[in-house]
Amino acid sequence: GLFGKPGYHHHQQQHLPLLNIMTVATFTTTMGTFKAELYTQQMPITCGNFIDLANSGYYDGVHFHRVIPNFMNQFGCPHAKDPNSSRSGTGGPEGGTSFQSCDGKTYTRNSGGNIPDEVGQDHQRITNDVGTLSMANTGRPESGGSQFFINVNHNSFLDWFDKSTPSAHPVFGKISEGLDLVEKISKVR
Repeated sequence: GLFGKPGYHHHQQQHLPLLNIMTVATFTTTMGTFKAELYTQQMPITCGNFIDLANSGYYDGVHFHRVIPNFMNQFGCPHAKDPNSSRSGTGGPEGGTSFQSCDGKTYTRNSGGNIPDEVGQDHQRITNDVGTLSMANTGRPESGGSQFFINVNHNSFLDWFDKSTPSAHPVFGKISEGLDLVEKISKVR
C-alpha cells in the first residue's frame, strides 16, 4: 500500500530575522519523495500542529486514504495505518494534547483533537491551487485535526473566502519538489 512519512528540516538564512524561517516538509512514500514549503508565518497554528504531529511520528506508516484524480490526495488519519480500515478518514489527534505554534504560542487541541481555524484574515487568503496543502475538516468550525489534503487541481471552491460553497479549507503550504509524484499518487487505484 501507499503511505507517507513526513520529515522536517528547518532552513534558515543568516541575514533574516529569527521568525523568517522557511520550513520544508519532506514526504517519503512507497512511490518516492516529495517536499513542501510550509507557510509558517501566515499560518503559525496550522503549521505548528502539522510539525508537532510529524515530529512525534504520528504520520509514520499512514496511507493516503482518499485519492481522487484531478481533485486531491487526502492524508493524516491514524486509522489509515490499516489501508483496509472502514474507519479511514474519521480519526485525529487525542483531545487535550498541546503543541507549539510557529510563532511560539502553546495551543491545546480541543476534546475532539481539533485546532483553531486560521481563516478570515487577509494574510491567510491563500487559494487551494495546484500543489497546495490544505486542512481537511468536517465543515464545522474548528474541526481540523491531523488530516490534510494536497490539491492536484485549482479547487477555489474550497477557499474560505470563496462564497460559492460553505467550504473553508485553510491552505498552509505548497509542494516545492515532486508535484509530478503527487499527481501520480492521485491516480493510484
